[in-house]
Amino acid sequence: MSFEALGLHATIVKAVTESGYTVPTPVQEQAVPAAIAGRDLLVSSQTGSGKTAAFMLPALHKLVSADVVAAPAQDASRGRNERVRFTAAKPKMLVLTPTRELALQVTTATEKYGSYMRRIRAVSILGGMPYPKQMQLLSKNPEILVATPGRLIDHMESGKIDFSELEILVLDEADRMLDMGFIDDIEKIVAATPAGRQTMLFSATLDGVVGNMARRITKDPMVIQIASNSNRHENISQRVHFVDDLSHKNRLLDHLLRDESMDQAVVFTATKRDADTIADRLNIAGFAAAALHGDMHQGARNRTLDSLRRGQVRVLVATDVAARGIDVPTITHVVNYDLPKFPEDYVHRIGRTGRAGRNGLAISLVNHAEGMNIKRIERFTKQLIPVNVVEGFEPKRSAAPARSGARPGGWKPGDGRSAAAKPGQRSFSKPSAAPREGGYSRDAAPRGPSTGAPRREGSGGGYRGTNPRSADGSRRSFGDN
Repeated sequence: MSFEALGLHATIVKAVTESGYTVPTPVQEQAVPAAIAGRDLLVSSQTGSGKTAAFMLPALHKLVSADVVAAPAQDASRGRNERVRFTAAKPKMLVLTPTRELALQVTTATEKYGSYMRRIRAVSILGGMPYPKQMQLLSKNPEILVATPGRLIDHMESGKIDFSELEILVLDEADRMLDMGFIDDIEKIVAATPAGRQTMLFSATLDGVVGNMARRITKDPMVIQIASNSNRHENISQRVHFVDDLSHKNRLLDHLLRDESMDQAVVFTATKRDADTIADRLNIAGFAAAALHGDMHQGARNRTLDSLRRGQVRVLVATDVAARGIDVPTITHVVNYDLPKFPEDYVHRIGRTGRAGRNGLAISLVNHAEGMNIKRIERFTKQLIPVNVVEGFEPKRSAAPARSGARPGGWKPGDGRSAAAKPGQRSFSKPSAAPREGGYSRDAAPRGPSTGAPRREGSGGGYRGTNPRSADGSRRSFGDN
């Protein structure tokens, strides 16, 4: 089936084709015609399945077919002392997303799909964005508003947004918004929209709390279940490496990130502090690394993502804020430095690799006490994850017994030896040093810049290299503080 066969407006088909898409995905094949017909939709589809286009293409078709004309923006040339009456924005379409990154991704996709629709504006209203900038965007009375719930509530309560003319409401990643505690905000936003609106809800699951909310806010919806998040990622190899302690984990991470096949990687941590700490230590070790988490200002988050897309950042160290909404095809590796709290988040994390038909590798560094968490992930994904051991980085305790169904041809001891570091990179592992149990090893010497002293090969297995010297000549590893 082609995009023309879906019944889309010619200008939209032209923009989609120029973007490099020629055949709609399964979720688009089912959702687009139904949405054009005005049906409410409840859609369960896996990450990377093209769901943004599944709701945005029919919405753009509806807007262009209705010949929507944007209200003129206020005259910015008026004198500073002249009072300008602000008229509340009255969008025709609202898209709610759980994270700023996903909101920006949706807005970018909308601009791409609507590039030949000059009278359609799409803007993002997010936390972390300066209010004056948001007021400037809202003053243009955009037809499409993409927002995170918290900041949207702020503008609703101050009278800056009026949903009386809203025609289409989309809840993207609804399950994630509920997990983040946005249910009250969502209920308040939905209550402010017209009863006759068209509603489309996209979620990893349509059961439980999500299903109850979906039934309340939709009218005779069409249910589309293309693939659940538990589907197998056939193009993503998954592996588990057991580690004894943080020192062991850090040395193994160094080894894995020096894989010659790695283009770019995302390393997921449980806390914002760990994201900053690990990114700093990776940079000291010679990796082009950056952190991404919710405490960063939106401008800094945008710059980090832009650097990732341009290839200036090779290793992104992030919390789950990056598990959804990042689509960078050159991400070849995902490393779970910490396992996620929920199995659903594991699927979203590893979905950051293997994009656009490419192959990917997802590696989890797991303490022996976390074995049950791996079993929960396996039950959710209905897929066994092979346990691997790298020569020179064997855990002191033996891993769980080999399980049937592990992927044949997985890593064998010695197969995963790290290749030589790329030019200009320094090792942040120290195989010969005895690891400090239970955490990072510490060094009495203060941190200082490298002196450029001659390198000396270390002993032990895995990558053989040196660590940067501090100002007093002492050597440092990723485990040193």
